[in-house]
Amino acid sequence: MRWAPVFPLESLGVIDYLAAAMSDSPTLTLLPGTLELCILRALRWEPTHGSGIGEWIRLVTDGAFDLEEGTLYPALHRLQRRGLIESEWGVSDHGRRARFYHLTAAGRARLPQLLSGWDRYVEAVNRVARYGHPALWAQAPSS
Repeated sequence: MRWAPVFPLESLGVIDYLAAAMSDSPTLTLLPGTLELCILRALRWEPTHGSGIGEWIRLVTDGAFDLEEGTLYPALHRLQRRGLIESEWGVSDHGRRARFYHLTAAGRARLPQLLSGWDRYVEAVNRVARYGHPALWAQAPSS
């Protein structure tokens, strides 16, 4: 009998993500749920307009996450509906009217939870990636 995962990796989009990550493309596809963490982290210090959030994410990831407007703005609206961020109109550095987003108390409380969850996720994936043959499962992974 062949073992089958309870949640096939294909249904989670992980296989597509890994294939994209291993391609020659300089950009990566965000895993579900990671955009929320990136946006909240970008707003950690000060109110920022949407394109500034996207630019910050692009810069700190060395271009790995180059967000399109059609990805970023719907995510901002979702976070706003959930009460994690708020926005108000202001003037950008270029003298244009822009909507500036900032964290709410709920957003500030959610960010450490997301960071903790992300750390656990990365640790778990690293363990899977580093474990060897099933005969070695009783041993700790080598670094």
